Amino acid sequence: MMYRCGWGTKEGQETVLAVEISREGFEWALTHACLSHYEHGLHTDRATWKRQLKRAPSRVQWDPERDLHLRPLAHRSLQLGLTGEAAHLYSDEWTVSIADITPLARSVHAHVRHGDLDAARRLLPRESPFHVSEEALAHLNLQPAH
Repeated sequence: MMYRCGWGTKEGQETVLAVEISREGFEWALTHACLSHYEHGLHTDRATWKRQLKRAPSRVQWDPERDLHLRPLAHRSLQLGLTGEAAHLYSDEWTVSIADITPLARSVHAHVRHGDLDAARRLLPRESPFHVSEEALAHLNLQPAH
């Protein structure tokens, strides 16, 4: 996700932070979330979905993952937006650590610019799937479209 801020080079986005939150907090946010878009067959109707979205303390959408050249990959990642109660819980209870990784982001970007993708990949944080029960998230229809 570091590429979203231009690897720390976009105006107003020059600092890149890695925020670690508790698993419990993330699961709470997912459980209390609403999809950011209307999904026919999942939501009763658009009006009901709009009411749910307005009340939800968090919302989810699927964003395409990208490779180091920003080309779309075959899978998507969950983007989670927080508001109201969820934002307060995030800042007051869920946050475990915050680290300034701006130098890392700029170093990865430099390797990409110079064509050394292996060096760039070695610097990227290790990612792994986040497993949760399907029943707990049925309200989100977490099967992203490709």
